[in-house]
Amino acid sequence: MITGKILKLRGWPEGKIIGAAKAAAERLEAEGLDRDSILDRLDAVQANPETHLADPALGPLAQQWRAHLLSKAPVVRSELRPQPLPYPVWGAEYIDPEAMRQMDSAMRLPISVAGALMPDAHVGYGLPIGGVLATEGAVIPYAVGVDIACRMRLSIYEVSPIILEQTPGQFENALREHTRFGKGAQWKGNRRADHPVLEDPAWAATRLLKSLRDAAVNQLGTSGTGNHFVEWGAFSLREDAPQWELKAGTYLAVLSHSGSRSVGFKIADYYSKLARSLHPDLDKSVGHLSWLSLGSEAGQEYWLSMELAGRFASANHFVIHQRVAAAVGLREKAVVENHHNFAWTATLPDGRDVIVHRKGATPAGVGVMGVIPGSMADTGYVVRGKGVAASLESAAHGAGRQMSRRAALSSITKTARDAYLRERGVTLLGGGLDEAPQAYKSIESIIAAQSDLIEIVGTFTPKVVRMADEASDR
Repeated sequence: MITGKILKLRGWPEGKIIGAAKAAAERLEAEGLDRDSILDRLDAVQANPETHLADPALGPLAQQWRAHLLSKAPVVRSELRPQPLPYPVWGAEYIDPEAMRQMDSAMRLPISVAGALMPDAHVGYGLPIGGVLATEGAVIPYAVGVDIACRMRLSIYEVSPIILEQTPGQFENALREHTRFGKGAQWKGNRRADHPVLEDPAWAATRLLKSLRDAAVNQLGTSGTGNHFVEWGAFSLREDAPQWELKAGTYLAVLSHSGSRSVGFKIADYYSKLARSLHPDLDKSVGHLSWLSLGSEAGQEYWLSMELAGRFASANHFVIHQRVAAAVGLREKAVVENHHNFAWTATLPDGRDVIVHRKGATPAGVGVMGVIPGSMADTGYVVRGKGVAASLESAAHGAGRQMSRRAALSSITKTARDAYLRERGVTLLGGGLDEAPQAYKSIESIIAAQSDLIEIVGTFTPKVVRMADEASDR
């Protein structure tokens, strides 16, 4: 029905890609689509391949087209700039000097073209947590982070949160029985989850991804350690939301925070080490910020792997929410979710195409919804982005730590933490002292410091919080 000549006229290049386009057309024809509809679907892949990577019919073509686009990226040398490029900082009074120094170092990279620091920023590895970095022609695995696509998901139910007080045991048991936390957490036998992401064609794209699929099968619907959580609480919507068919008011909700588990960690570990090996002459102070050229096979492999980890992380949250809601007989009315450890393609106001890394930062483009949580006992915020170019359309991803884990463990007592929880009516299931609310900055101050970046849609108040047990291996 659709020939190679027609595809060439539509802008598809000679070689493997046009073969992939013909194969995709044949799959769509088998599904019953007519000629014009098939061409429209192929044009959509050409315009935005990233949104079609998980499509069974179009995924292989989308992957090849994305790799073709990335292959045009230039190769960059490793010398650092003498001075960092300037970058804006939100809430500087809440950010420690070492995080500022890390951001300065990132802005000396020859591939860096813009950056921003969010008010929740604190020291990380390579790029500070809360750092946003735009690069040209390259992606930095460690600027994405080891928990690729760590993300938030809020599910809202059209019932009153008073139900949490009426039958607390039911909701606590839903979290105990239908969540798993920790490095070795997995589901076994018939408790393993099923989701289309497990059949994603990208699992077969590289040897590494093939080796990670079994882990994905076992860990789908589980959460990590540290600050990862699943919690019941009360969501207060400030204004009517026609898109959700919800009136302003207070609703029961579930909020979760976790990422791509061992899948993302192993992808990050492999490609970070590979990036460092490719830049032996890069100053050791920024070794963690070694990059992969998007014109290289390694860069294309990492990008494909990162995006698969993103889809897996999203599926993780979907399964968790589906299970805990089913356990109490509820069905979600509305959902808000977003990544905050990821890299995105973007175009700067000056027209340059860049890669925006958000390591612990929330996308905040015009109208883009996101979730910025507080601590285990403090308010979280559902926000709408204002699309501020100076922040690279980003916002904070949480309150941010004001104490390292070690400092928290040595200075916060269980008595003090539990008193804080009692005052706010929070039931904690698991959780270590390193995640005590006192270890975090004031979420109200952090939100206020970025009022030009976001508008508040609603607030979430945690009531029953499930985290990794204190004895978990962190």
